[in-house]
Amino acid sequence: MSGVETVVWVLLGGLFLLWSEVEGIGVNWGTMATHKLDPKTVVQMLKDNGINKVKLFDAEQSTMSALAGSGIEVMIAIPNDQLLAMNDYGRAKKFVQRNVTRFNFNGGVKIKYVAVGNEPFLKAYNGSFMKTTFPALQNIQNALNEAGVGDVIKATVPSNADVYGSPVDSPVPSAGRFRADINDQMTQLVDFLAQNNAPFTVNIYPFLSLYGNDNFPVDYAFFDGVSQPIVDNGIQYTNVFDANYDTLVSSLKAAGHADMPIIVGEVGWPTDGDKNANINMAYRFYNGLLPRLTSNKGTPLRPGSIEVYLFGLIDEDAKSIAPGSFERHWGIFRYDGQPKFAMDISGRGQNSFLVPAQNVRYQEKRWCQFNPDAKDLSKLGENINYACTFADCTPLGYGSSCNGLDANANASYAFNAYFQVQNQDEMACNFQGLAMVTTLNISTETCAFNIQIVGTYSSSASRSSVHLFVYSLILVFLLL
Repeated sequence: MSGVETVVWVLLGGLFLLWSEVEGIGVNWGTMATHKLDPKTVVQMLKDNGINKVKLFDAEQSTMSALAGSGIEVMIAIPNDQLLAMNDYGRAKKFVQRNVTRFNFNGGVKIKYVAVGNEPFLKAYNGSFMKTTFPALQNIQNALNEAGVGDVIKATVPSNADVYGSPVDSPVPSAGRFRADINDQMTQLVDFLAQNNAPFTVNIYPFLSLYGNDNFPVDYAFFDGVSQPIVDNGIQYTNVFDANYDTLVSSLKAAGHADMPIIVGEVGWPTDGDKNANINMAYRFYNGLLPRLTSNKGTPLRPGSIEVYLFGLIDEDAKSIAPGSFERHWGIFRYDGQPKFAMDISGRGQNSFLVPAQNVRYQEKRWCQFNPDAKDLSKLGENINYACTFADCTPLGYGSSCNGLDANANASYAFNAYFQVQNQDEMACNFQGLAMVTTLNISTETCAFNIQIVGTYSSSASRSSVHLFVYSLILVFLLL
């Protein structure tokens, strides 16, 4: 073999190693934002970073069209509010025809999974989807089978980790069982998944172990060791991810399916909106998680590779914050497709900033700030509340990136957030004379006053006139 051939084979071997390392890692691509990046831009960003798996939360047509021909493996989804409709087999067949088989051609979308609902058994839903989830799962998988694609495309139900647990008197992974109140439903579900060689999908969030629980040992949420590991039949658990995963393994075993494939549908760390949500902690989490995943070590009860989708890809400023203000800040990229911190998706520890979204267009360099000459401040609180109703003010919360601003800067942040959501409409920076437009960047060292992006997929444009009309009504009411 010549020297040139040797170099070529070494390079090819390195590329194959990199490909094999990232093969099991995908990302969640959520789109609940006031200003969405062009789907084609996002797909190119995925390709530029070697990410070849993506999990969606719907099957929106512009997204699917952008994914066509990309070679990226896709999990499409049926939202919870559509589960009842999927209880009708005819409608389930139409869903499969419209969103699966329609794209099943050479150069189409490489669909591998259909997510039926999203955490439908979550305790917080109080059983709202208890009766509709399993029939929807059955109908979708049967429709896939009837369409002749069921051998390669599987239906699954992404579940929150609260569907299983271990008893209080024996809180170890080997004691894992499905929740008593849904045990019959979960057993029925996993039986059906097994019949169709489909995986069980679970979302695991070590961050949530810390959120709201100041007594939780912080180091246990990460992967760099703890002083007091949990010992279970001689096995030492040094992180909550492994313990949580193996609790599911034990739960599946107790349900008669010890070898069922498992997908981790969501795992990640937010970067704002809580005292434990910041870039340093996110960096620490991913810097431990990614090498762990790409080593194919697995967990004590399930050695080997783990298929994982990181949560998430891009920040979403229109997500519900009912679970917590951190919900809008899970992205490894900012709202504009810029990377937040260095990481190595290949898991080799060679951290560098990911390739950003290309050719992103921004609105003008204009901000909306508190008017220092404002005379009547009696309506300031009401106007700030109004701005934060229609824009994202979560960075202002306790422990968040903009928590240290003074009163005037707090007002400026709220006013600017609304101004940007409204595409810098002049009318959106008045607030009864309390605000004014400036071309001076009013960001601080720790708090970014963002300028929104310009894009075809801006959802705020259609709402702008509605918000301003509502605002005018409020002003009339306040002046009466």
